Amino acid sequence: MYQPIVKRIRKALRANILKKYKTEVTVLTEQPPRLEMGEVASPVCFELAKTLKKAPRILAQEIAVSTGPIEGVARLEVAGGGYLNAYLDRAAYLAALNESAGAEARVAAGDAPKTVVEHTAINPNKAAHIGHLRNAVLGDTFSRILRHAGRRVEAQNYIDNTGVQVADVVLGFIQLEKKSLDDLRKLAAAPKFDFYCWDLYARVTIFLEEDKERLKLRADVGKKIEEGHGLEAEMGELISTAIVRRHLETMDRLGIDYDLLPRESEILHLKFWDAAFAMLKERGAIHFVTTGKNAGCWVMRTIESENSADAKIKAGGDAVVAADPDDEAKVIVRSNGTVTYVGKDIAYHLWKFGLLGRDFHYRPFYRHPDGHEAWITASSGVSDAPQFGRASAVYNVIDSRQAYPQRVVVQGLRAAGYEEQAEHLAHLAYDVVALTPRCAAELGYEIAPEDAKKPYVDISGRKGQGVKADDLLDKLIAATRAEVDQRHPETPEIEREANARKIAVGALRYFLLKYTRTTIIAFDFQDALSFEGETGPYCLYAIVRARSIWKKEAENSTDGGKAERDTLRLAESAGDPARFLAEADIWDVVLRAGSLGSAVETAISTEEPAFLAKWAFQLAQSFNVFYHKHRILTEQDPQKKALLLLVTRLVEKQLVAGLRLLGIEAPDEM
Repeated sequence: MYQPIVKRIRKALRANILKKYKTEVTVLTEQPPRLEMGEVASPVCFELAKTLKKAPRILAQEIAVSTGPIEGVARLEVAGGGYLNAYLDRAAYLAALNESAGAEARVAAGDAPKTVVEHTAINPNKAAHIGHLRNAVLGDTFSRILRHAGRRVEAQNYIDNTGVQVADVVLGFIQLEKKSLDDLRKLAAAPKFDFYCWDLYARVTIFLEEDKERLKLRADVGKKIEEGHGLEAEMGELISTAIVRRHLETMDRLGIDYDLLPRESEILHLKFWDAAFAMLKERGAIHFVTTGKNAGCWVMRTIESENSADAKIKAGGDAVVAADPDDEAKVIVRSNGTVTYVGKDIAYHLWKFGLLGRDFHYRPFYRHPDGHEAWITASSGVSDAPQFGRASAVYNVIDSRQAYPQRVVVQGLRAAGYEEQAEHLAHLAYDVVALTPRCAAELGYEIAPEDAKKPYVDISGRKGQGVKADDLLDKLIAATRAEVDQRHPETPEIEREANARKIAVGALRYFLLKYTRTTIIAFDFQDALSFEGETGPYCLYAIVRARSIWKKEAENSTDGGKAERDTLRLAESAGDPARFLAEADIWDVVLRAGSLGSAVETAISTEEPAFLAKWAFQLAQSFNVFYHKHRILTEQDPQKKALLLLVTRLVEKQLVAGLRLLGIEAPDEM
């Protein structure tokens, strides 16, 4: 609601300036710090003054007078040294918000350009941990936000089922556990197989550290898995498939769905790299080096090396670089003929954008609780599979330590001549999740005295130190259930369990989303579950409180449904709602409730879901101020009471819609 008005203001100012001064300008806007200064402010006159050599305030006065009526704006005023401040038509704003509050996402057409969001991508060798949850929650939330904005989104979860981590667990079952394939099948079918592998993975780490010669054993296992031969490959397939299913079950607890699980094994077996290698050579994107430390390698020039006077490149075909590029080039194929990780990733992204000329086979793999089908790539598939990939934009949710490889992939697309696709490949980087010392102690970890004074304690999956995602959820739900049981012992048990789960999931998702992506998160149970401050439960409580107000209003009437209809009709037909909206706390909550679209747009443009989380918290804050100031149910003025009830309903609808985009569902009771 707020954002469409802002766009109309920008458009009107830009058109008026062009007509009046024959000058094209970009009109920027901001929200003033205080409501008495209006709802939208533009500093455009300060920039315009540099071109027209005229005082900004004089320009602002001229523009304010000459700009015609703007839908939704009551008036334009000049402020300070030359700001243009717009004051909204508050009654019209409320009426429009009442029409649109809680609206569902716009459904994209089936042939609309596709956006791929790749997230989660947990190595299928052990249970998911809290760090993986940050990735999954970020990716799922960003997918929800994009869909709400009308994008056609495909959620992908990349499965590296041939990597060294899977090889480690296979080695553990062979060397440490002495398990046969039949033994492994029984274990893989049992509950918490991912927990079993968590412990085994940590033991293998110690096993390899004890004797470096054992690394040869791991290399041999890894080679057989990658080639798809022998017992090792069968075990790798069995382990990775079983653990991926466990991961999906864990993500189901957080309401996270996927469309496609692309697997590394199919990228290898379908020879995606061969097609990419031929394309990159043909387009002169990679070059063979004959001297220096990279002799015998195929490398991709960086921007710096392309501008280097020493770089002598023969364009096209099997180009040869005589100069030693050293740090000015990225090795794509090593001198022994093996492809680097980033080389395979370039091939994979060529497929994502529909540029490779090859495709996977697909088969259904997993049905989420909501009925949504997750597909997986396979050696052979079904004929009626959906069309995957062929994206116009790609977002990769990968931790910040992968920033350099991600930049190289972008450069690889550019080097191959795909500038547009490179521009639409984004890395949604995020930092690590650690634990507060208090949280680590609660989980039973031994904390060294010096670590107890630090703001957070690092975790390590390789060493077996960390918080398994399912354990974390179980503990959060148990803590929440105890509180719900104490507050609402009369509520049926099945409802108390459902409410506890919603609160716990909401607390966790909000905690992981409220920080900007580059912030290190120190997780803490007490902080996440607090009903005070910037937390999920605080936002949820505002919804429950709003619903409670309407429930009590219905209870006070002999016909609750009729009373609600009559109240809303009275509020909507109020002779002069502006007299009530003039009260700062009422207008503040209405203005914030209508700015959900603005928060969504900001979250997309900045690639920061934290902006949407902040919006939800600020709306909950404004509503609580509103609630404590007004005696809504005992208000004597019938029109004002109706308006207060209407505002309460609008806040509930908008908070429900906003939290839904964060993957958070409101409980019936808190």
